[in-house]
Amino acid sequence: MVDYTEGKGKEYHIGLKKGDIGEYVILTGDPQRCVNIAKYLENAEKVGENREYVTYTGTIEGEKVSVTSTGIGGPSASIALEELVNIGGKIFIRVGTCGGMQLDVEGGDIVITTGSVRMEGTSREYAPIEFPAVSDITITNALIEAAKESDVKYHVGIVQSKDSFYGEHQPEKHPVGSRLIEKWEAWLKMGCLASEMETAALFITGAYRKVKVGCCLLVLANQERERAGLPNVQQHDINPTIKLAVEAIRKMIREKKVKIKCN
Repeated sequence: MVDYTEGKGKEYHIGLKKGDIGEYVILTGDPQRCVNIAKYLENAEKVGENREYVTYTGTIEGEKVSVTSTGIGGPSASIALEELVNIGGKIFIRVGTCGGMQLDVEGGDIVITTGSVRMEGTSREYAPIEFPAVSDITITNALIEAAKESDVKYHVGIVQSKDSFYGEHQPEKHPVGSRLIEKWEAWLKMGCLASEMETAALFITGAYRKVKVGCCLLVLANQERERAGLPNVQQHDINPTIKLAVEAIRKMIREKKVKIKCN
């Protein structure tokens, strides 16, 4: 592969090198959100900023932990994951937002993702469509345990990953609107909890790179509740979702230390 950095020794897009990040990395779409997440780490410092990729590194329980923004959508998310793996990332949790789909999934709830419908393009350049996009069971269990110990309302299950935000919200205006609506109805009938834009790409890229990837999402609102004439509260405070991811990482770090001590 061509070295686009021309010998600088850093990953081309994220602008980082080995030693800049920890094995544990929180991924989030919005670069501005990284500042907030970094506050939950001890002694966090910004270690990189390039394009949509902002990275802070600090510690949890004495273990180095990082947070990196991925931008919107699968292409930029997969690039971030690939390059973070290259420099030592091994365990990743996506902290993001989504729109609820099932009527009991309300604004302010948290969705812990077990798998994702691959209705996006990035993952198709990694694996045939028959290969499932699923989360790592260890991360998922840690997130569920953290959720049980909190006061948040949470759901566990499948989400839908897409490439077009407005294809979801205004499908009737698109040339392929009838196809989008037909698919949406299918996902609803299959019990999809929510819709978002990065998870499938991250799960598939992680499977290919042999690293662990999990996901927890804040539900911003639910357009299906709106259509059904039900109350549709909007919630934009992502802090409970961040806390969930941080506590899940804390649990995994503590469990790791116990195993090392026992051995």
